[in-house]
Amino acid sequence: MTGQINRRVFVAGLAATSWARARAQSCPSELRWKAELDAFAAADRQQLPAPGGVLFVGSSSVRMWTGLENTFPGQPVVIRRGFGGSRLSDCADLVHRLVLPYRPRLVVLYAGENDLTEGTSPRELLIYFVRFVEQVRTALPNTRIAYLSIKPSPSRLAHMMAMREANLLIQTHVLAYDDLDYIDVHTAMLDNDGQPRPELYLRDQLHLSAEGYGLWRQVVSAHLRS
Repeated sequence: MTGQINRRVFVAGLAATSWARARAQSCPSELRWKAELDAFAAADRQQLPAPGGVLFVGSSSVRMWTGLENTFPGQPVVIRRGFGGSRLSDCADLVHRLVLPYRPRLVVLYAGENDLTEGTSPRELLIYFVRFVEQVRTALPNTRIAYLSIKPSPSRLAHMMAMREANLLIQTHVLAYDDLDYIDVHTAMLDNDGQPRPELYLRDQLHLSAEGYGLWRQVVSAHLRS
C-alpha cells in the first residue's frame, strides 16, 4: 500500500510540474485547432447535447468513426469530438473546450499515438494523461474516464515498443483508481503472431476500416456501463 501511495504522489508531482510549465508558456493548442474548436462550438449552438452522456474525444480515430453517435443503441447520448492529427497533450490543454461543456458521465479518450510518433516518451504521455484526468476530476468529480489503448498501426511499427510501454504505464495507473477505466483494443487488433491485422485498417495502414471500427464497437460496448 505504501508503495502504491508513493507512486501516486510521484506521478501526481510529475503531472503538476508539467502542468505548471505548460501554463507558464503560451499554449499553441487553442490556435492550432481553432477551426475544429469553432466547428464544435457552432454545432453546440445549434443543439447542445444533453448532459450525462458518453463523450468520445481524441484524434482521427474518433473523428473518422462515422455514425459513432448511433453505434451504441443503449446509450441515449453519445458525443463525438475528434480532431485529426491531435495529440494527448492537445486534449490535456483543451479539456475546458472538449469535455467540460458536455458534463458527460463518461469520457472515452483515444489519443497518444501521434504524440509518440512525434517523439514524446511513454512516461511523458502518462503525464499528459494524468493532467487530462485531474482537470476533469476537478471540474466534474462524478465523471468517469476510460482510456482507449493505442492501436498497433501497421504503418507505425517502428513505434510499437513505445506504444506498448505507454499502454502499460497508463493501464497500471488506471488500475489504482475506481473512477478510471482502460479499454484494451490493442490486443484484439493483433493476429496469432502478434502482428497487426491488416484487414482492420484502410489502405494507408493507419486509419481504421469498417471492420476495425466493428471490432472497436464490440470491445468498447462492454465498458459503457451506467
